[in-house]
Amino acid sequence: MEFVFLAAAAFLAGMIDAVAGGGGLVQVPALFSTYPNMSPATLIGTTKVASLAGTANAAARYARKVRIYWGATAPAMLAAFVMAMAGAWTLTKIPAEPLRKALPLVLLVLLIYTVAKKNLGAEHAPTLTGMRERVAALLAGAVIGFYDGAFGPGTGSFLMIVFVRVFGYDFLHASASAKIVNLATNLAALLLLASKGHIWWQLGLIMAAANVAGSQVGSKLALRHGSGFVRKVFIAVVSALILKTAYDAFLR
Repeated sequence: MEFVFLAAAAFLAGMIDAVAGGGGLVQVPALFSTYPNMSPATLIGTTKVASLAGTANAAARYARKVRIYWGATAPAMLAAFVMAMAGAWTLTKIPAEPLRKALPLVLLVLLIYTVAKKNLGAEHAPTLTGMRERVAALLAGAVIGFYDGAFGPGTGSFLMIVFVRVFGYDFLHASASAKIVNLATNLAALLLLASKGHIWWQLGLIMAAANVAGSQVGSKLALRHGSGFVRKVFIAVVSALILKTAYDAFLR
């Protein structure tokens, strides 16, 4: 029964992730609550198997339908890969408690800003070019990549708001680029944690299949309904992330 429950959680996570990021809101707590005595590194490593599969599927679907702007996406992806591996290594060495307590506050600021700026992400108008674009992408990829490797929940949402606010993308193009960068962070963390034996492959592959199925549904909805739909789901997901992470950090 545990595997059935976790497969259902992975399906929902894949669907949410494909639209607006934040699938970890469902997938990570489901795994931790089902196996509370298992090593956190092993549980995070197992979720990376599912997340990598679902994100790869969503990224491929977006790439076929939406133009990817590689000037920002490629440097961010490279930096995110390297720093996600560093973050995953850190996960095996130190507790994640400081990050856990800071996360709901950071998400709250992000939500207030997004709601206040009603036109944010409504139009696609890239603002950076050349060296400024590459440097900004490297910095953003490095910071968010490290966070994803070390902790993870909300990574897709953070990437989306960076592509919208810093690079001037609309929510649909931001979601497409976020998937590609998130693919790199998931792969890096998975490789590092797998090398240290922190993967439960049997469960991870079952959750991966369910996550891919969910990402098929989510990416189809996002591509059909456009940036307005993605923005609404983004706000809903970040709101839920704030409640869940605040509960985990301060009340649990």
